Amino acid sequence: MTSMMSERLRTAWEWPNQYFDAPEIFGNRSPEQHTKLRRLNYNALHRRMTLADKIHLRIAIAEHPNTSRIRDGSIPIEGVDAEFITVKPQIGAFRRMVRDVEFDVCELAPTTYIIARAYNAPFVALPIFVVRRFHHAGLLVRPDAGIVKPKDLEGKKVGVRAYSVTTGVWTRQVLIDEFGVDCSKITWVVDDEEHVPQLKLPANVVHVAEGHSLAGMMADGEIQAGFHANAGIGRMGAPTGEGWKEIEADYPDLMPDAEKLEAEYYHRTGIYPMHGTIVVKESILAEHPWVARSIYDAFVKAKQQWLEDLDAGRAVSKTDKRYLKLREIVGSDPLPYGLKANLPTIEALEQTAFKQGLTPRHMSVEELFIDPETIAPRA
Repeated sequence: MTSMMSERLRTAWEWPNQYFDAPEIFGNRSPEQHTKLRRLNYNALHRRMTLADKIHLRIAIAEHPNTSRIRDGSIPIEGVDAEFITVKPQIGAFRRMVRDVEFDVCELAPTTYIIARAYNAPFVALPIFVVRRFHHAGLLVRPDAGIVKPKDLEGKKVGVRAYSVTTGVWTRQVLIDEFGVDCSKITWVVDDEEHVPQLKLPANVVHVAEGHSLAGMMADGEIQAGFHANAGIGRMGAPTGEGWKEIEADYPDLMPDAEKLEAEYYHRTGIYPMHGTIVVKESILAEHPWVARSIYDAFVKAKQQWLEDLDAGRAVSKTDKRYLKLREIVGSDPLPYGLKANLPTIEALEQTAFKQGLTPRHMSVEELFIDPETIAPRA
């Protein structure tokens, strides 16, 4: 708290004493009543000055166990009056941020972010990744499609919500780099828009006919494989429309031994696929560079308390259990933050995005991320 604020608050506490003998102003009050009045005056001014000393930020992040204490205010972001915006699904916030820069701080899919940044988006990422998972699992195949190994996807049609969906990008990285699949020989069938409108799609990406869905096409055999959940055949409708609906997709996985493959992949490459990347408007950071550090410190603290819950057995949600399982592969911290810990993963995603035709040029880590640990905290 600044010395000016401290002086104003001291004055606010003492001010009613000047009028203790002024019944024409305060009436005949007991000492206890005057003490209560001083306290009310002090608390009201303290609240006003505290808010006035903070910057107001509109923040769109999804509800995660490792971010819940930030969203509910129990872990504040130093110097920030945070207004949390809930968008369901969070995918809708991705599009609103990329196209309209609607929020000051937003959780974005990392591939969407890299593409947007390549086209000069006015926001930059912090090395905070609030969702992680491997992507050897999650590509589902029809049992009658003759697909028993990754190379069998060549010549087939595969459904993905949009070509730039991060799940699809990470899975193609595995297919290309681990199994030698030529993804240009696969027809990628999409049923949604790309978040970044400037993106020019490869010739082997086709859109479904109007009125059709990936889920329906998979059921009818018009596509032979598709990504699970929100990335493909596990939903219907667009994320920004009223028709969004999550559905079951009961098909076998292309890689039934995915967990074993993921562990070997991680220990050999150091790549641990990230999702949920936090971005901040550059205009905010230009005026208040300390905001990057305040956000980072709050996320680190919230994650640490969540890890303590995991250790103590207090975290028991489905998501918590998934991260407990990931600990068996990646160690005690299944959500590492910071640039140093994530360089292999950041570089792998940037390189595969370019290789897959998603970005017009290679981008350096310095273009994509700022390092909040090198920024001084708020004075």
